[in-house]
Amino acid sequence: MKLDQIYAPVKPDLVLVEAKLAEIARNDIPLLSQLLEYALLNVGKRVRPALTLLCGKFYNYDLELLVPIATAVEVLHIGTLVHDDIIDNADMRHGKPAVYRTWGSTSALLLGDYLFSRAGSLAATIENMRVIRRFTETLMIISGGELREGSSRFDVRSARENYYKWISDKTACLFVMAAECASVLSGCPEEQVQALKDYAQNFGLAFQIIDDILDFVGDPATLGKPVGSDLMEGTATLPSILYAEKFPQDKIIERIILEHEKAMVPQALEKILATTVIDECRQIARGFYQKASNSLEKLPDCDARQSLRALVEFVIERNK
Repeated sequence: MKLDQIYAPVKPDLVLVEAKLAEIARNDIPLLSQLLEYALLNVGKRVRPALTLLCGKFYNYDLELLVPIATAVEVLHIGTLVHDDIIDNADMRHGKPAVYRTWGSTSALLLGDYLFSRAGSLAATIENMRVIRRFTETLMIISGGELREGSSRFDVRSARENYYKWISDKTACLFVMAAECASVLSGCPEEQVQALKDYAQNFGLAFQIIDDILDFVGDPATLGKPVGSDLMEGTATLPSILYAEKFPQDKIIERIILEHEKAMVPQALEKILATTVIDECRQIARGFYQKASNSLEKLPDCDARQSLRALVEFVIERNK
């Protein structure tokens, strides 16, 4: 299925989210307005707001509550990307220069801070303490995860466990927050709130693993960044970790990560692609997909449930 088909149950309401994002981008400070338009508009697949709205579809689908929270989730997500690009020295984001590459690190840092505050302000308008608490907790988890990752030294013996914790903190937790907030606001019974949180956790893990696979095998033109960007930035993702586990005598990953031997990245890419590592990573992602799919069985059968299952299938099969 294509995304348009998957989003069908909430597609008219995603238009309302886009309108809200456009409203946020209008600001009486010219530079801030320019930055907001660049960061917020016409970027990405809007997976997170779509997920939010779909998770709110099972009971009382109240757009006055769900559109602001779906928008807030996307604004928070984009704020993390703006900051991530500074931390990772990334050149590109969504096929165009990262914000800090065009406007400098100071402006990008302040833009990220503004987006975090704006997301929190949007969430607060709903006046639900559980939602507000989840927003603040999620931002703490994301920030803490980045600090933990940045301070840990690569060790192949613990790398895979640390990787799962890191992608849970940096990616899956935002999906979980979206699912929990939407399901609570729609009046889901607590057992089904938990089922949607379990779905979102495993969906988020699968999503990030596939994203990391595409860093090795994707088309740079569609990815919007060069192949091997993660390794070039000194980040060990699942393909690199599995290679280091399978070939402990070959220290190329350690040399790139620990000794900053960036010139070795093309050689590392060749070595990884010559093994079964990428297929093994996809199999691991499919395992998380199956867990996510199983969680949906606890929910009423409807178009939204079918779309949530199809969304994970889309992610597992995507090539860009």
